[in-house]
Amino acid sequence: MPILNSIISLINSKRIKQIEAFRENPGETQQAQLEYLLETASNTHYGELYDFKTIRTAGTYRERVPVVEYEGVKPFVERLKRGEKDLLWPGEIKWFAKSSGTTSSKSKFIPVSKESLEDCHFRGGKDTISLYLENNPESEMFPGKCLVLGGSHQINSFSSDSYYGDLSAILIENMPYWTQFLKTPGPSIALMSEWEAKMEKMTEATIDENVTSLAGVPSWFLVLLKNILKRAGKSNLLEVWPNLELFIHGGINFTPYREQYKQLIPSDKMNYMETYNASEGFFAIQDDLSNEGMLLMLDYGIFYEFMPLSELGKEHPKTYTIDEVEKNRDYAIIISTNGGLWRYLIGDTVRFVSLNPHRIIITGRTKHFINAFGEELIVDNAERGLDIACRKTGAVIKEYTAAPVFMGTNSKGRHQWLIEFEKKPDNLSLFSQTLDEALKSINSDYEAKRYKDMTLEQLEVIPARNNLFVDWLASKDKLGGQHKVPRLANNREYIDELLEMNKE
Repeated sequence: MPILNSIISLINSKRIKQIEAFRENPGETQQAQLEYLLETASNTHYGELYDFKTIRTAGTYRERVPVVEYEGVKPFVERLKRGEKDLLWPGEIKWFAKSSGTTSSKSKFIPVSKESLEDCHFRGGKDTISLYLENNPESEMFPGKCLVLGGSHQINSFSSDSYYGDLSAILIENMPYWTQFLKTPGPSIALMSEWEAKMEKMTEATIDENVTSLAGVPSWFLVLLKNILKRAGKSNLLEVWPNLELFIHGGINFTPYREQYKQLIPSDKMNYMETYNASEGFFAIQDDLSNEGMLLMLDYGIFYEFMPLSELGKEHPKTYTIDEVEKNRDYAIIISTNGGLWRYLIGDTVRFVSLNPHRIIITGRTKHFINAFGEELIVDNAERGLDIACRKTGAVIKEYTAAPVFMGTNSKGRHQWLIEFEKKPDNLSLFSQTLDEALKSINSDYEAKRYKDMTLEQLEVIPARNNLFVDWLASKDKLGGQHKVPRLANNREYIDELLEMNKE
């Protein structure tokens, strides 16, 4: 074992024991988290509203406090952005993680407290390295650097001392100074907001570094890595960074990108480690690289509940705690956090692939969506975009579905829309362009991925023959009012079948 690894392992040994403790006692750990959260927030506006001081059990908590989505939190967030204190969590909230996805807002602004930064997000990052070294004690990742591809931030206009930006940017902005010696590029480049210029600067800053690990979203990283290879005139990344050994990824499904990364990094020694880190919190880490599941981190100041999908939309849904869940069943996640989110439905669905310890995989969203490139396109975005395109071109739509076309070795990704028109637009190209522009105006994440065609090219619209969708439903024996065409899908299962039928 390298000497530096031995020192780090010695420092991390206490933390590894703590992780083992919650693996063995998940229910007790989560009960302690709930008690901590309720006691800490008991004198906040929300704590007084639901009388946190008198809640002792998860059962009482579930009975008294409602499940909410972002629209239920938004009024408090608006007040927090103006500088009000002690609303959802004690003290002042200065940082807000921006993400898209709500049905009535272009962006969500998730409050990020000091405690959620320190005890959740930063701890998750440190635990990722700890667990990797625990499983790979001969790693030579140190003293090389980690290439981090993050976002940008800007001052929130509601307050001179209130900031918002991508979560990754907030983490970069708040990290201790000494961590900059372990990462590349520096903050001035990492926090650039103009993506094309940022890619060029990152290429210049990192191409001659000893990069041993990568951290970020797979789709965005492909753009950067291909740019670096082109600039270096090399055929694979090991010719640029011979000591590269780890890619810490998350945000989107890695499966469609795995083969491309194997081509870019042709080495059996390259490791891929998934994390589940959202704006709302750091939730899980792949603790066994031979196992697809991610270990649910139970002591980050988050209390988890799991809702069966059959309970979605109910006023008083039934939920389960960590010691009540079942293996191989899909649940929507509900979280209560040290950032001031209380019984918050984040919109992700997970499945437990192991209960001893509790390991999960992400199975999707609670609503139809496309998130192949981090764009988080939801049905509401699609409906509003199509409405704008139809009004501007005079088209009338009968049925539609959409799915991603994944990046190839020499091609970029795009969205493919199969639309059955009641009245076709006079100019299909204009309709496609109008729909694309409408989606950019509605969804800031889609807009970012479409920026100068760097990750996503303009969407493609394919006209469907008359009655295609009815024929498809009939072939599935699913005609009738209860059966619907899937509007959006994050894979090509439905659209490929429909395209084949469309040829007939």
